[in-house]
Amino acid sequence: MTVAAPTLPVDDPILVFGIATFVFLTAPLVLQRYRLPGIVGIILVGAAIGPNGLSVLDRGETIVLLGEVGLVYLMFVAALEINLTQFVEYRDRSLVFGLLSFVVPQVIGTVVGYAFLGLSFGAAALFAAIFASHTLLAYPIVTQLGIAKAESVTVTIGGTIVTDTLALLVLAVVVAAEVGDLGALFWLELSAGLVIFFVGVWVLVPRIGRWFFRSVRRESYFEFLFVMTILFGCAYLAELAQVEPIVGAFLAGLALNRSIPERGTLMNRIEFVGNALFIPFFLLSVGMLVDVRVLVAGLETVTLAAAFLVLVVTTKYLAARLTARLYGYSHAETMTMFGLSVGQAAAALAIVLIGFDVGLFGDAMLNAVVVMILVVSVVSPAVVDRFGRRLVRATGRLDSRRSLAPERIMVSFSRDPQYRDRLLDLAVIVREPEHEQPLYTVTVVRSVADVDPTAIETEVADVEAALADAETYGAGSEVPVEARTSVERDVASGIVRTAIENRITTLIVGWDGRPSRTGGTFSTVINRVVRRSRQLVMISHVRQPLNATSEVVLALPRGIERNAGFYGTLRTIDRIATQLGAPIRIVVVGDDPAQFERLVELLEPDVSVSFERAADWSQLLDRLRDDVDETSLVVTLSARRGTRGWDPELEALPRRLSGRVDGNLLVVYPAVRDRDDDRQFLRFD
Repeated sequence: MTVAAPTLPVDDPILVFGIATFVFLTAPLVLQRYRLPGIVGIILVGAAIGPNGLSVLDRGETIVLLGEVGLVYLMFVAALEINLTQFVEYRDRSLVFGLLSFVVPQVIGTVVGYAFLGLSFGAAALFAAIFASHTLLAYPIVTQLGIAKAESVTVTIGGTIVTDTLALLVLAVVVAAEVGDLGALFWLELSAGLVIFFVGVWVLVPRIGRWFFRSVRRESYFEFLFVMTILFGCAYLAELAQVEPIVGAFLAGLALNRSIPERGTLMNRIEFVGNALFIPFFLLSVGMLVDVRVLVAGLETVTLAAAFLVLVVTTKYLAARLTARLYGYSHAETMTMFGLSVGQAAAALAIVLIGFDVGLFGDAMLNAVVVMILVVSVVSPAVVDRFGRRLVRATGRLDSRRSLAPERIMVSFSRDPQYRDRLLDLAVIVREPEHEQPLYTVTVVRSVADVDPTAIETEVADVEAALADAETYGAGSEVPVEARTSVERDVASGIVRTAIENRITTLIVGWDGRPSRTGGTFSTVINRVVRRSRQLVMISHVRQPLNATSEVVLALPRGIERNAGFYGTLRTIDRIATQLGAPIRIVVVGDDPAQFERLVELLEPDVSVSFERAADWSQLLDRLRDDVDETSLVVTLSARRGTRGWDPELEALPRRLSGRVDGNLLVVYPAVRDRDDDRQFLRFD
């Protein structure tokens, strides 16, 4: 078979895709050498090889389609990475910034367009709406720097949905007025469509998500396909409600936010596909719109382009500055907000293209918008990169004060644990990625004196083969897993010895909910591990998927606040709740909740926390039986015998809870800081 030499522009789909991926690979690497954001490289190369440059590629249906998918995907990921509790807490700030970021450009732009550029009132309003909106072009930089959860960034991302929705509503109203269809029926359909869409997505999607993740336990790609179905379904429904698909994508991300933990395997797959493929296609598509020749096409284009640039930079900075003055943000936070909100692409293009189609704008306006997009696509990432790094340094100093020593987490597996994936999910959630520590797993094979050594070797080989699944799971979450297998006469001693040898700080052990045959709290092995260890120990009775958790119920016994490991344990529980996007409900048993409220406030939790009091353990059990369901994660903070906060009732509590709680159960023992003898694992009792 003879293959014809490619012609320009390239139209072979295989070669088009190959050229695109080559650009995605090389452009960021080249620009990083010059300390420029990588996304700028993709946009610039898109301009160079696009139809207005060397005509290597045409901006055909494939590029346009993948570009639109990339923008929708970008807004979805931005919503998933928001700290939803913080987003709700600062919703007033997001609303204020969104309104300022829309109203200031809209008012000033309308006046300039009508009074100085000679546009009609409708055209002037549409002219202002072009740059009143904004596109999060620089969001990939925010994620790379690790400041996506910073308050100022959360406020800006939340404000985006307000700004873009209002700008696109201006578009709908002006176009309806232009075609003579701006009547009562139009307003009724628009209002009803928006209300039904927002309420429907916000109410139904979280419930569908919890049902799916709780009910469907198949290959992980089914979870990814489910998320994609929700994403593009909501984006399409947004179009039916007469708003842009990006609004639906953002709302879908918020609705699924609590069901997709930030550090889980599913989130890793979502980000990987977006960062490697969809989002770069969006940036390439934007670059292909750029035509530098319009700068010499005539004075009108240059004038309009200059007006756009002056207005977008001035008004977006003014909106960020006013918001910062209201809420006391630093200069770095202000400039990061400005850098994110000054970016222009999708909404601006949609508005100017529709305005061009209905006759409100001419060629000069269209070309001027393209020039503006080119300039701000360089300015926006550069500003965010520069001032985001300053924000990182400030945040880094705070984080270093909070956590001085790296955490090391080890999961203890029995030979054939029923809920191995659940234990690994918990470990990934607890792990602090900033410390870049691997997850450790340990399985102890019991050695008996009269057993043939060959049989033990065979059993060890079987265990190691089974543990390979854990390493595969870790690879899917981009978390390194180091598996340990030990042969010991006493299983508990083997677990504790391995924890000491690897300097483990948190030990996670699975429990089937059954008590010890000898009457202890747990099985004999777990009881011994708790007594002999000094690490933070989490006894996990997790039967439901953790990402379906609706709330964390934490039971605190009297006097536990005097335990040396109390504060570190609270930080761990806060981290779990934050990753699950679930509020914490603290039930204080036999003590005053007010003192615990003061202690918790000092830790500055990332989720909402409420407090209740139970008079005694019986009342606690009755409340848990009546108030929690299978979506609740019940955590009891216990204490080792002889340490502060220990109560005889704690010995029987896990056994009583396992029969009454339908959801997941964790029994947590704080770390012991003051033991004299680290060799207690050698005891055989």
